[in-house]
Amino acid sequence: MSTDTYADWLRARDDDELRALFACRPELITPVPADITALSSRASAPSALSRALDRLDRLALSVFEALLVLPFPTTYGDLVAATGADVRGAVERLRALALVWGSDEELRVAPGARQAIPHPAGLGPPVREAFASYPSDRLSALLADLGLDSVDDITGRVGVLVQDAGPEARAALDRLAWGPPIGKVEGARRPVTIATANSPIERLLARGLLAATDDRTVTLPREVGLHLRGGRVFRDLATTPPSLGGTVRAQALIDRTAGGQALTTVRTIEDLLERWGVDPPGVLRSGGLGIRDLRATAAALDLPDWTAALLVEVAYAAGLLARSGDYDGSGVGGRGGDALWLPTQSYDLWRLHDPERRWVTVAGAWLRMDRVPGLAGDRDERDRLINALSDEAIRASAPQVRRSVLTALANAEPGVAPTAEDVYAHLGWHEPRRGGVLRERLVGWTLREAEALGVTGFKALADHSRTLLDGGDAAKALLAVLPTPVDHVLIQADLTAVAPGPLVADLARELALAADVESTGGATVYRFTPESVRRALDAGRGAAELIDLLSRHSATALPQPLSYLIEDVARRHGRLRVGIASAYVRSDDPAMLEEIMADRRSDQLRLHRLAPTVLASRVPRAELLDALRVLGYAPVAESAEGSVVITRLDSQRAESAGHGTYEQARHAVLGAGPDPSVITAAVRALRAGDEAARVSAPYGSPPRTPAAAMVQQLREAADRGARVWIGYLDQQGQASSRIIEPARIEGGFLTAYDATRAAIHRFALHRITGVADVDGAT
Repeated sequence: MSTDTYADWLRARDDDELRALFACRPELITPVPADITALSSRASAPSALSRALDRLDRLALSVFEALLVLPFPTTYGDLVAATGADVRGAVERLRALALVWGSDEELRVAPGARQAIPHPAGLGPPVREAFASYPSDRLSALLADLGLDSVDDITGRVGVLVQDAGPEARAALDRLAWGPPIGKVEGARRPVTIATANSPIERLLARGLLAATDDRTVTLPREVGLHLRGGRVFRDLATTPPSLGGTVRAQALIDRTAGGQALTTVRTIEDLLERWGVDPPGVLRSGGLGIRDLRATAAALDLPDWTAALLVEVAYAAGLLARSGDYDGSGVGGRGGDALWLPTQSYDLWRLHDPERRWVTVAGAWLRMDRVPGLAGDRDERDRLINALSDEAIRASAPQVRRSVLTALANAEPGVAPTAEDVYAHLGWHEPRRGGVLRERLVGWTLREAEALGVTGFKALADHSRTLLDGGDAAKALLAVLPTPVDHVLIQADLTAVAPGPLVADLARELALAADVESTGGATVYRFTPESVRRALDAGRGAAELIDLLSRHSATALPQPLSYLIEDVARRHGRLRVGIASAYVRSDDPAMLEEIMADRRSDQLRLHRLAPTVLASRVPRAELLDALRVLGYAPVAESAEGSVVITRLDSQRAESAGHGTYEQARHAVLGAGPDPSVITAAVRALRAGDEAARVSAPYGSPPRTPAAAMVQQLREAADRGARVWIGYLDQQGQASSRIIEPARIEGGFLTAYDATRAAIHRFALHRITGVADVDGAT
């Protein structure tokens, strides 16, 4: 097949090559082009070219720029001579992306590519383009002063003209030689000749070694730049990325460290969401989380603010956290109405999974989310505070940067922890067109967040994270390095319990309810206090039930001081009942109520006796409960029916956001492109659309056939198993052409395989405008 045009070259690609192209450039098939001609137009559009160029590494981009500089078309041999290196791999990469096409004897860049890079290799435009803006009379005067017939003759005399201009002018040229080829000078378009030129710049302008593009800008023509470079296109061609050195540690140590942090991450997120289920923060009118709420959460979890913001954002991205349904996003008022940040129903399901599966969900959400936790607390361009969970924290480039950073860590030798500077230099080679201050900050944030989430250990990539990047079973890899959960604790007489490792989920939840964490590390120390025991009793646990639980899971006999503490708190627990008067206090012990009334500290509660066993108060029930606890009592809340209110069950939930699941996280390999089945269907549709365009060429438009003849022709095609080309009107009256394989006609409908859409389809006969035989047309 002839490949005289870019579209012909694309048409000659086999299906495997097209599938590889769409895997690398998925934007080309969203939506699927009608045919190959439409594909060629889309592939050479400025936006598509820019996105494809952004995917090139330093070597491939340099080769592409060299092709823009060399004569059009060029040979592979000339390209090797210009670059001074074997660039076969880069050329094949450019062909795979359809940025370069043609054989090795006629290499061409894609249409429109010359506009995508205005100064390839830091060189200016060819001399003819550089002087194209000159008025004809001025250009004629310049050539006459030089004794030349055309602008192209300047190329052959560059050496003589540079020498004649003098050393100061040569020094000015050298500053532009390696790019950028543009300089600023006042009065660039002033009339000047060789005889009247005084300054170095004027001597260069008079000799055609610089071209004035406007009143303040001069440009170095490409031929002059190449002469100054000694014929070289590049000063130094970087054919390999910078090495990734750094501190080296044993991979097993890195994996265990990252695994321990992964377990900590999962448990901290659970602790955070449990707290918010009971005492949720409000939603700001911007839809975000207030800075005070963030700092309060960080203090409660004993975390830096940035870590708390990270965990909150990741929980939201994973679908474990959402706004309550009252938020309408209107932005009216300081808060989002009565909306709250609440755990979702998906969180309750997430809690039931093993820790390794929970971590994969969290890590996968972090990888693919476009939210940037590091921006929380920063100011935007209008000096407004950026809150966590707000839309202002979204950056579209974040997922790609995270993926690139982790890929860079994966490229390092096992056990090597590169510095942030080394990683940024490595990315600068692999993605030279992507840069800027935000990207540099994103790289630093990614390294910091990866360490906090257990993706890395000692700043080196863990094996389970490498598996996650590759789309493998990261949960299985993480399980291999996680410490085995234990189902026992060491309870001591000083009212502490030591967990020698991570606890099984059920025991961890019960112990967190009945005791406070005193210290963490290799072992976790819990302390039992009257307040923590009361918390368990408030949640509906009984004294006997609590003692039995601790006895079963204690590696030693349950110390008497702890038994006495539980029984003593339980004996006093519930002797007071608080209801609503605004609130009331009820007790079967009148003497206790007398004691409360006699206590001067209770004056602020505005209590008065309703009966020997009942006190009433004008203070709300929640405040009354807290106040009585401050006075040293252990009251419980009472419902309107007189039953005890189990406060732990007041945890609230939002509707599941559906942002992610374990399976989605496991297969969320960023940058992998669309699903292979989608790519295959797109290739089939393109081929069918191309064939439809080829068949329709003799007709110029969809065929027109009388109704009776059309039905007869379709029946005959069904009998022969032949393909036909039909014109079809959709429900909006829009005409289209299809290539189909008729199967049967019944009930006013044609059932056929639609090759254009690669699916079985039913066509209403009255909407078919005509039929033509494909084989006959071809």
